[in-house]
Formats: sequence, C-alpha cells, structure tokens
Amino acid sequence: MKQRNGLIIILDGLGDRPIPDLDGATPLEAAHTPNMNELVSRGRCGLVDPLYPGVPVSTHTGAGVLFGINTRDAFLLPRGPVEAAGTGLPIMPGDIALRCNFATLRADTDGLEVIDRRAGRIHADTGELAEALQDITLEDGFSASVRPATGHRAVMRLSGPGPLPVISDTDPGSGVLPCRVLHCHTLDTDNPLGEQTANAVNAFIRHAYERLNEHPVNRKRIQQGLLPANGIITRGAGSISKIHNIIHRLGLSTALVAGERTIIGLAHLSNFAVICRPEFTSMPDTSIESKVSASLAALQDHDLVFLHIKAPDIFSHDRDPQGKKVFLEKVDDALAPLLQQDIVIGISADHSTDSNTGRHCGDPVPTLLCAPAGRRDQCSEFGEMQCITGGLGRIPARAFLLSLLDEMGRMHNYNTQDSPYFIQGNSD
Repeated sequence: MKQRNGLIIILDGLGDRPIPDLDGATPLEAAHTPNMNELVSRGRCGLVDPLYPGVPVSTHTGAGVLFGINTRDAFLLPRGPVEAAGTGLPIMPGDIALRCNFATLRADTDGLEVIDRRAGRIHADTGELAEALQDITLEDGFSASVRPATGHRAVMRLSGPGPLPVISDTDPGSGVLPCRVLHCHTLDTDNPLGEQTANAVNAFIRHAYERLNEHPVNRKRIQQGLLPANGIITRGAGSISKIHNIIHRLGLSTALVAGERTIIGLAHLSNFAVICRPEFTSMPDTSIESKVSASLAALQDHDLVFLHIKAPDIFSHDRDPQGKKVFLEKVDDALAPLLQQDIVIGISADHSTDSNTGRHCGDPVPTLLCAPAGRRDQCSEFGEMQCITGGLGRIPARAFLLSLLDEMGRMHNYNTQDSPYFIQGNSD
C-alpha cells in the first residue's frame, strides 16, 4: 500500500446545535463551504465522540485523543501541566501546575466575589500583571509564580516542601455571576501536605488580589472603561505522568501548526514539532491562509501535521453563531490549496460548543476523512445533519485517528505490544 502524508485540521468547538436565528441550522450547516463539501464528496464523513457519547470535554482532553494519546491517559490528563508546557513554565518533580484565569474580582466582608471570569476577555498587558505575581512566598514553605498564556489565561506553578496533592478548583465556572471564589480544599486526604497545599492556594488568591487591584495596568483599564484583571482563579491542578501515544508507537514524524497555548502545550508533551508565528493567534484575527501554507510546508518533512484553529470555539463561547458561520466560510476559502494535494486530509474538532448557551456540550463532532485512494460515501455537504448519514458512522476520536493513519498506509496489524496505546476508559 502506498504511504501518504496526512493533515488533521482541528476546528476548535466546530460542532454546534440548531440556532433559531439561522433558521434552525447550525453555523456549519448555514455556512457556504464549497471546499469542505468537495473534500466530503471525495471521501467520507461521520460523527466523532471526543471521549464518551454525551460527555462534554475540555480542549486538552478532546485534542489529546486526536493527538494520539490513549483514552485512559487523556481521561486523567490535568489541564494545569498542559498549560505550563504551552508557556514553557518549568514544573519540577513535586510541583503542581494550575490553569488560571485573570478575572475581575470584588472584595467584601465575606471574601472575594467573581464579577467576570475572563476580565472582559483581556488579551493585552497580561505579561505585566504576571510580573507582579512572581516567586510569591507563602506559609509552610510554599511558593508560587504565574506566567501568562493565551488571552485571559495563565498558569501557576505551586512549589512546596514535598510532593503536592490533587486539590480542588477555585474557579466557580460559567454559571450565574456574580458568585464567590470557591474555597480550595485537598482531594487527597492521604497526603499529609493536603491541607497546607489548599491553604497555600487560598492565600495566594488573596495575595494576588492585593497586588493586582491597584496595579497600573488595571488603573488604566478602568480609565478606559474596561474591566480590571485584578484577580486569579484556578482550576485543573495536577502533574504529568507517563503518556502513551500511538503516533510515537508508529514512529511518525509529527508537527503542529497553532497559536493557542493549550494546544502547543499538548504538542510539547507529545514531543511534536511546533510551528508558531506571530500571525498565528488564537483569536478570529489569526492568519488562516498562513497557517494552511505553513502546514503544507511542514508536510514536506513530516509524516503527519496537525493544524489547529481556535476561533470557532470563541464565537460559540461569546454566543455569536453568525460570527462563527462567517469565520467558517473564511476557513473554507483558505482550504482551497488542499484540493490539489496528494495527501490524506481529516477535519474534526476537540469538542462541540453550543452557541445558544456558550458552553461545551456532549454532542459528537462533525468530521470528514478524505484519502486519494480511500472509500467514499454519498454525502455531499459538510454539516452535522449530513454527517449523521456518513460512511464513517459515529465513532470515538481514537477510531477516527486510527482510520486516518490507516488511510496513510502507516498502520500495522495489531499485536499485543500495541495494547497500552489502545486502552480505552478508566480503570473500572
């Protein structure tokens, strides 16, 4: 069988639900996408479950499975260390990393209240804010530092007198605001440092508010009518253990083209080459054409390339389905050069995001697989409704990746040494 190189395009948050303002269509169904439709007509489409049917997942989990991480490892993968890897923040043995948001907080007699979890989606000057949160000494031998990530996101390294336990989130989530910053507590009662670790996080959040509330960046933001980024809220704490990856098992040279720090962190943890340029942002202003061009160039010396585009998810989180539709049309325009390539092409997503609510949902992701010598189905358009009838059927993300690798001619017959790379689910 002839071997071909492969390109997997991850359109973050691609899947959606019917939108009343789009006459009951999803943004993808409503979008004019002749190039993606052409790929569908040359191949197969279907629906992909990132982890389990009906279970919403975060970007690092859904993308992790697409990156070849086995389902069990993806199930247990915490977000904090992924973000740390994406920013280059070193995490030493015994440390834990926490995913953070710069947030707008308000102090009262009962503590701290969250006004906006993303500080109005701050995307500038977070480096200056993070500088105020370096090497903060806490009680009981703990210390903490913060590094900015993408937009309103950041990552915190917490160091202490020994291996630190798993702890709870302080981020209250995307429910009704305003609400209280959650109190951190230990999730590992067997670790003698559990209570001290949780107390260190709670103390850090108070220190961060005191340092950021009067920071010059925030005084300037208030003068400009913007929300201050005067606090930190945390979630996804943890450390990294061994990760099994089928792509490495097959010995493939792999690269990622992206501008989003979570995805870049996953690539670093997976030992993929990373191609990131200033014009590769995680926002709608990203240069899609440049990303496609860089992906084609990377295919000259890599067997497999991942191209990640974040903006569809952002439009959904902002409850802007019309903006998502228009952006998907821009993506489709930029994909025109792919129609002339002798490569295997897959388009999928890390998860679905409902533009009606702004939240991730457990719906499967519309997906296509186009191979020059591969099977075809009768689908002619790329959308959730069409994908229901596609020849790929409804499959897990792991199976989609394996199908694409097989179309590339890179899979071998299964043997027992492969078992760690195919394990699905948790230990039960």
